[in-house]
Parts: sequence; C-alpha cells; structure tokens
Amino acid sequence: MLIVADDLVVVEADLAARRLLCPRCGVGGLAGWGFARPRILRVRGGERWLSPRRGRCRGCAATHVLLPDVCLVRRRDAVEVIGEALIAAVGEGYRPVAARLGVPMETVRGWVRRARARAAVIAAHFIRWARALDGSLAQPERAGSPLADALEAIGLCARAASLALGWRPAWSWVSALSAGGLLCNTSSLSTAPE
Repeated sequence: MLIVADDLVVVEADLAARRLLCPRCGVGGLAGWGFARPRILRVRGGERWLSPRRGRCRGCAATHVLLPDVCLVRRRDAVEVIGEALIAAVGEGYRPVAARLGVPMETVRGWVRRARARAAVIAAHFIRWARALDGSLAQPERAGSPLADALEAIGLCARAASLALGWRPAWSWVSALSAGGLLCNTSSLSTAPE
C-alpha cells in the first residue's frame, strides 16, 4: 500500500517516470499494473466510486495498491470525514456528529475510540513530522485531553508541511504522513521522519 495524490493524471505520470519507489524494497520504481477492485468511498455529502491504481516494482516484483491521499487504510470513509468527526467529538457526543456527517453512530464511536486509544502515539508521530519540517517549532501546549493534544499536533504538522512542501488540505497531509494508518491497530505509525 502506498499513498499517492488524488489525481490519476499525476499518478500515471509518476508511474511512467518511475518516480514512485517501492515501499517494500525501497529501491525499485513502480510501473503501472492495472487497478485494484472498485470501491465506494463515503465523502462529505455523498459517495464516490474509487478504483485505486496498482503499481508493480521493477526491482522486487511486489505489487502495491496506490491509495489516494483522501483515504485511510481499511476505511470506507474519506479521511476528511473521519477528521471532521474526530474534531467534533472533542466537544460533542457521537450521535450528533454521526447525524451531521451521515455516518452510522457506531462508526463514529469506533473512530473516536481508536483515536483516543492511540492519541499519544498519534501526537508523538505528528510532532516528529512537524519538527522535521520546521526545526524552529516549539513544543505545543496541552489542549485539554489526549485526543485534543493529538489533533493539535496534526494541525501543527499539516501547517508545517504545507509551508515547507506546498499547500494541500490538512487531512490529505494526515493520510500521506501516516501512510494511511492514522486509525490502524498497529502500535506505531508508518513513515516516521528520520
């Protein structure tokens, strides 16, 4: 799995020029290798059909799904919708957030529970990224809860990334800088800066 831009023209150009490196071996360039199965992505205000591109490494021959940066791994909802739910859940209950977003209440509760359980890991990950992108960044102040602290770290990181690398939506940065693993059940997030 590799997070790429949400623009098929850009992805195709990157594949043709072998600019996407294999996440498995880290050496070989990826070439086009068909498409992953079509799926529906719930977005703000409706649904979107998505057929992620696949790439095959010219070095180790591994194949990878190229997931657009509007997604998180193993989530049916766009990262923007999930992010909006997490932000709202700091001050609201699950039911009003779910009703406003048009998402099942159990789904929102699951996102918030996972984010709260991983809040310290999420905060540390995005603070590391923010400091790698902006060395002058000071330690953020406590926001009142572990989840609020994690969201503050995400905001700082998205701002630093947009200033250093070029603007894109904050939740797009979250997907890219966590390799789509923001709410995965692993103990650490991928793609930590060195």
